[in-house]
Amino acid sequence: MASTKTGREVVKGVQRMTPSEAFVETLVANDVETIFGIMGSAFMDAMDIFAPAGIELVPVVHEQGAAHMADGYSRASGRHGVVIGQNGPGISNCVTAIAAAYWAHSPVVIVTPEAGTNGIGLGGFQEANQLPMFQEFTKYQGHVSNPARMAEFTARCFDRAKAEMGPTQLNIPRDYFYGEIETEIREPAVIDRGPGGPESLDRAAKLLAEAEFPVIVSGGGVVFADGVEECKALAERLGAPVVNSYQHNDSFPASHPLWCGPLGYQGSKAGMKLIKDADVVLALGTRLGPFGTLPQHGLNYWPEDAKIIQVDADADMLGLVKKIEVGVLGDAKQAASALLERLNNLDVASDKTKDERAERIRSEKDAWEKELSEWTEERDDFSQDMIAEAEEEEGNWLHPRQVLRALEEAMPERVMVSTDIGNINSVAHSYLRFEEPRSFFAPMSFGNCGYALPTIIGAKKACPERPAIAYAGDGAWGMSMVEVMTAVRHDIPVTAVVFHNRQWGAEKKNQVEFYNRRFVAAEIDTDSFAEIARAMGAEGVTVDQLDEVGPALKAAIDAQMNEGKTTVIEIMCNRELGDPFRRDALKKPVRLLDKYKDYV
Repeated sequence: MASTKTGREVVKGVQRMTPSEAFVETLVANDVETIFGIMGSAFMDAMDIFAPAGIELVPVVHEQGAAHMADGYSRASGRHGVVIGQNGPGISNCVTAIAAAYWAHSPVVIVTPEAGTNGIGLGGFQEANQLPMFQEFTKYQGHVSNPARMAEFTARCFDRAKAEMGPTQLNIPRDYFYGEIETEIREPAVIDRGPGGPESLDRAAKLLAEAEFPVIVSGGGVVFADGVEECKALAERLGAPVVNSYQHNDSFPASHPLWCGPLGYQGSKAGMKLIKDADVVLALGTRLGPFGTLPQHGLNYWPEDAKIIQVDADADMLGLVKKIEVGVLGDAKQAASALLERLNNLDVASDKTKDERAERIRSEKDAWEKELSEWTEERDDFSQDMIAEAEEEEGNWLHPRQVLRALEEAMPERVMVSTDIGNINSVAHSYLRFEEPRSFFAPMSFGNCGYALPTIIGAKKACPERPAIAYAGDGAWGMSMVEVMTAVRHDIPVTAVVFHNRQWGAEKKNQVEFYNRRFVAAEIDTDSFAEIARAMGAEGVTVDQLDEVGPALKAAIDAQMNEGKTTVIEIMCNRELGDPFRRDALKKPVRLLDKYKDYV
């Protein structure tokens, strides 16, 4: 016997066992303690021995939620997330969430029991060809082709998920859990990542040393590599402003003088103004995704003439989106240390202007904070009309930006926050600041609704000592709010903030901008999400006064951390909307048929 990091024993050497035992022992060898899913007959023989192996199966309401929970668990802990379900419909329900995990680079292993080999191709009950479903959203797909290879394929899926930082699929014909085999349980592969090639690092260091206005973009790779301290040291040596890549607000501490906020949609105007003047950009652990460098706040801020150094652990990402001067194939943490070591032996041109640039950074940040504080409502014509309309309606309706600022000010220490997709949630990027990595979870480039609640439940399961908050608009909330029952049933207390503005805000804004306010399927009418939460066993609170927002969040966090209670805070917001996601993605309509001539 050998012991794992979690203190459990795993068998050593070639032994006789069942395929189910080989599967479960390999999970133990990879320190799996939690699996999210819904029980199913397809894997029941293995599930029967989860408990004595020290593995908890957290049963969810819907399998998409299970895969999001596995994603959140992985992103919060840095460990594998694992999801499992019944073959066919249980597995197909996971596709959307695995796609989100793929774009978040989360090492999630989805275990997909399949129809039995004696019936494949006959169109039997719950039969589906499950490998093609996930081929676009996995780094590796392992299909157990013989029961004797169960441990081999299981181990490989776990190793590849970590090595390539993304989901993998373990596909197992359901009859292959049974029988007797001789096999050995493999130890997890240990990956020692390096800083990159010495030639590329030398070239990158030389560029940084010659730069007069270097700027660092700190991306998700910095978080995955646990490299925030190394990024800080490099930034301090250069006196360089640091901006977060899109939806990675936790990749650099917000209290640091060099932090300048996130780029991308509804990001920091201070960061955008500073990077616009960069002569060298160090993209540290980021693919520079197209959505994260688009114009915003009327600023086309990406510096067209800057020389870009890109550091990424995936060779396919180097130079994929932006033209780069130097590509460093390496670990963000190791590369930052290697660059700092080289810079300490070079003359650094920007040393002459450190104080001047520090003052510029402080000034831009102060100006942006002042603008945010004064930006209490949206100023476009539609939003102003909605503000006037709300004043005539029954009830009190709050301005989303004021709500977001109040929530920001009430945030507890070490908080974890997940945001769903949507207009208010995206505006929230300007107000979400973090002091440590593995704190912010967003649906990234896949942008699926229903993401926030199950993801934060997974994160809370991984880190029960940390406060956990989900943000969702009322449209996205409806897709996954049933997972409140999972949180309540299984004592995984979280806090959800639901912005009740009675609309699908992100797409509705496009109808405002491009379709002359012809609203089709944009409105939502729900009486009370707080009442629904109470019916599911959680606390439900409705807030329609600005001075109650902060206290409501603080009370909910207190109940979460000290009483183990899940709370849904329903905040009644008016229908004003922030900027559309992408003005470049739509065009003004043209109608050629007479019957549609007025629809322009």
